[in-house]
Amino acid sequence: MARTYECERVDLDFIDRAPFRFVSTVDLPITGEQLFEVLADETSWPKWATVITDVEWTSPQPRGVGTTRTVHMRGNIVGHEEFLAWEPFSRMAFRFNTTTSGAISAFAEDYRVVETPQGCHLTWVMAIRPSGPAGRLGMLLGRPLMAWMFQRFLHNLRRYSDARYPSARSA
Repeated sequence: MARTYECERVDLDFIDRAPFRFVSTVDLPITGEQLFEVLADETSWPKWATVITDVEWTSPQPRGVGTTRTVHMRGNIVGHEEFLAWEPFSRMAFRFNTTTSGAISAFAEDYRVVETPQGCHLTWVMAIRPSGPAGRLGMLLGRPLMAWMFQRFLHNLRRYSDARYPSARSA
């Protein structure tokens, strides 16, 4: 079994003040309700966020603040998440409480959804505080590639939502 590292139990304000923030956006031809169906569906994540291999909800429904899940990623990285915000159809945010990566001291993600005449607009913020000087250097060097990869995930999400809700495209 892989070693697990404790992460700082950050609050929502960390998302705006983290030393490394990645902001990605996409317009989707689906409603905020449909987007939340996708985000709540554990089987959808590996299809658009290709670094993710498996998602498992570890608390019972209904989902909300305090809900937990485990996310498995490539490289044998596992994150144990706790939701900090769950506002149906408009916002969800979570943090890592623990991870098998010693490179992360704090981590949170925020998904904000705004309805538009054509569907909805998603802003996704990934906020990270790496561990130690080597983690910080790695994050500095990897920042351009990571930003590109995260934006690509949202393009994948667009393709996935187009296929999942084909009638939304023609509406």
